[in-house]
Amino acid sequence: MRVLVAEDEEILAELIATGLSRAGFAVDTVYSGDAALAYLGLYDYDVIVLDRDLPRVHGDEVARQLVAAASRTRILMLTASSALADRVAGLDLGADDYLGKPFDFPELVSRVRALRRRSARPVPPLLERHGIRLDTVRRTAWREGRELVLSPKEFTVLQILLEADGGMVSAEELLERAWDAHADPFTGAVRVCMSKLRAKLGEPALIRTVQGVGYAL
Repeated sequence: MRVLVAEDEEILAELIATGLSRAGFAVDTVYSGDAALAYLGLYDYDVIVLDRDLPRVHGDEVARQLVAAASRTRILMLTASSALADRVAGLDLGADDYLGKPFDFPELVSRVRALRRRSARPVPPLLERHGIRLDTVRRTAWREGRELVLSPKEFTVLQILLEADGGMVSAEELLERAWDAHADPFTGAVRVCMSKLRAKLGEPALIRTVQGVGYAL
């Protein structure tokens, strides 16, 4: 659910980040290899979209350090070269997937989703609890047969609550998994999102709040 985009072409990096955000991911963006390593040391990412030719610290070295640290973060390597030798070299460094530029954006999103599934414990394609049915592949949700029109953030929060299978999920965990690094923990973003999600789920209320602990479905 959380992706780091490391790409030195800033316009391309922002386009990738915007598209992945619209697809429901929490996305951070950096433009150099040293910044990528700094973010990887601070946050737990499911996937890094890694340009191979990064300044200051080369993308190859970023990949090497991730592999050496036995990180669970999956690596989708981007490069302007589509030569077979370059693809093989990138995969030999430890990249989990490889995509040449230019690329079709739907393919990038699909590959990131596939890598995310490999980075985390398996999530069933359908999650169900208390009359809520959520399709994690088609990203659709219903309650008692009524389709729910959810924003990407609301969908992600609902998925996290369903995955918890009745357990409590703290606001801090929601921020970590569903928001990016720029989310201010004091803005009430989780509370606002939860209020909107409750309204869309309707009555009777399903999301329980335990003050100072978190939320449960």
